[in-house]
Amino acid sequence: MAERPHRDTALLWTFAVVAGVELVAVATDVPPVQWVVKPLLAPLLLAWLWRIRAADVPIAVGLVLATAGDVALLVPSETAFLVGMGCFLGTQLALITAFAGHRRARPAAVTGYLALWAVANAVLWPRLGELRLPVLGYSLALSLMAAAATALGRRVALGGALFLFSDLLIGLGAAGTTVPGHGVLVMATYSAALFLISTGWAAATRHRPQ
Repeated sequence: MAERPHRDTALLWTFAVVAGVELVAVATDVPPVQWVVKPLLAPLLLAWLWRIRAADVPIAVGLVLATAGDVALLVPSETAFLVGMGCFLGTQLALITAFAGHRRARPAAVTGYLALWAVANAVLWPRLGELRLPVLGYSLALSLMAAAATALGRRVALGGALFLFSDLLIGLGAAGTTVPGHGVLVMATYSAALFLISTGWAAATRHRPQ
């Protein structure tokens, strides 16, 4: 019995190492390494949740779709970008289902995130071109996910906020605006979001390694 917690912790450490390698690969622009490590991020967390028996169906579906989205976004084309957005739309809907099924978010959180959604889309709308409607719909689901995450404790709430921030940076990039270290910042906040949502979900639903 003593070996199992060690193996469970090893999965989280492996995730941390893989995330670190991904950040270095993004910073140094080495696509082959990104193709190897980026698709491992969500599956490692799913494996951890599975081992501690916290991989509820919506959470598992969300992480599987996130993996598909990660792969799609590695392809440099607008079609692949839209496919990736569709996969992550499924991720957001799955997470909303999981969070809302466990506990309801406060109306203030929903109102605040919807206000942020409206402002962000108003600012980006003139520069998104044909991506306007896809971004509008996806960002709505993303904002509702972040709002729903606030009901499951600070860790999940922070994960939801970081997920939104990461995708907001992607939206800025699609609109032709980037910040210094843009790609690294996107991946750092995304990786942290996955980690916080997964571990926070396990804690909030009272699942622990035995």
